[in-house]
Amino acid sequence: MDPKVDQYLIDGCMRCKFGGTPQCKVNDWRTELELLRQIVSQTELKEELKWGVPCYTWNNKNILNISALRDAATIGFYKGSLLNDPVGLLQKPGENSQAVRYIKFTSLQEVTANKEHIIHYITQAIAVEKEGKKVERLDFAGDDV
Repeated sequence: MDPKVDQYLIDGCMRCKFGGTPQCKVNDWRTELELLRQIVSQTELKEELKWGVPCYTWNNKNILNISALRDAATIGFYKGSLLNDPVGLLQKPGENSQAVRYIKFTSLQEVTANKEHIIHYITQAIAVEKEGKKVERLDFAGDDV
């Protein structure tokens, strides 16, 4: 495990004025983030700190990250739009999001209850990368880029 991620779980991402203070949003979701980290650590992904948050890679390709929002802890998949979502957990982070999908958790119980689903999504995300699949991106007018 990357010691920089250990520090993230203590201080936060340090990108805003609340980093390293009790007001940092990581403090509100530390136990959920730690459990997500533990789940991801059971896979073949490499843990790194990128953009101030824990990022998990395979063969130097970004697969997923975990992070804290004001209202939830999240696990986000960089090519999430290519994943099968039979239980409907994946969400778009914004209206125009094309590739990224994330799952929001508002309690430790929610993470625990969905552990098997999380592992399934991670396994799929690794397979998508290994297969070299690409997200078909559209420009803002809806045309292929």
